Amino acid sequence: MTDLSYSPASSGSSATKIALRWGLYIMLGLFALFYLMPLFVMVTTSFKSLEEIRTGDLISLPREVTLDAWRTAWSGACTGIQCEGVRPFFWNSVLIAIPAVMISTLIGALNGYVVAQWRFKGANLFFALMLFGCFIPFQVVLLPMARMLGLMGLAGTIPGLIFVHVIYGLGFTTLFFRNYYVSIPAELTKAAKVDGAGFFRIFWSIFLPLSLPIIVVTVIWQFTQIWNDFLFGISFSQAGTQPVTVALNNIVNSTTGVKAYNVDMAAAIIAALPTLFVYVVAGKYFVRGLTAGSVKG
Repeated sequence: MTDLSYSPASSGSSATKIALRWGLYIMLGLFALFYLMPLFVMVTTSFKSLEEIRTGDLISLPREVTLDAWRTAWSGACTGIQCEGVRPFFWNSVLIAIPAVMISTLIGALNGYVVAQWRFKGANLFFALMLFGCFIPFQVVLLPMARMLGLMGLAGTIPGLIFVHVIYGLGFTTLFFRNYYVSIPAELTKAAKVDGAGFFRIFWSIFLPLSLPIIVVTVIWQFTQIWNDFLFGISFSQAGTQPVTVALNNIVNSTTGVKAYNVDMAAAIIAALPTLFVYVVAGKYFVRGLTAGSVKG
């Protein structure tokens, strides 16, 4: 009997698919290399001495690895160069970002819970106004916010910056949680009401335990926005309360004499490490959380 399992056409089609797949991998690899090249230059430059930077190749590996630039960028212990370290400003950013993320996430969860599950007169208008806040440019709120901080006695303080980031982030956090909570069956809320559970009991016992995916999304979003913020940081802070992004700008622009590119690169990497760490640890949950609750609402 003739073996009909082999087909030249199917073999050729399989070879074409393999070739296309490998071509796609090669193209994506080239794009990744091109995208990561600036990061490679930053890292290698931060481990070089100034002499090697002046005489060596930009994309070459350091001939002798040194951590002097990292120590200078962190502590500001410069020799012959005018600079300031990022250490105190780094901890300022930590003190600003963590409370602001926690408060805005909690209030956003409550707002989304109310709008999605507790219908009231004007709920759609309330949500529309919160959504409108997502599209207000930073520059529009600078003067009103500065006036408000002055009246509250929070101008130039870390609590003032926390307040600014909480207020500006509420539109996004409310949007995230509302879109997630509309996918939760309303029967759960009705059944809990029948059992005698109140507003906060339903939220803490039913909705909050189901909210881990969207909480991860909100925390990543808010932390990234707050940590990387420069405009609010430079507008509403003063000496001693400035975040790390403002310190990074000062380091890059205040160097006199020989330009310390290795210190600049090390400081930039230090400033970017927290957000990079957050995405590496929880990044796989980000897209998963964004798509959760997209079927309904």
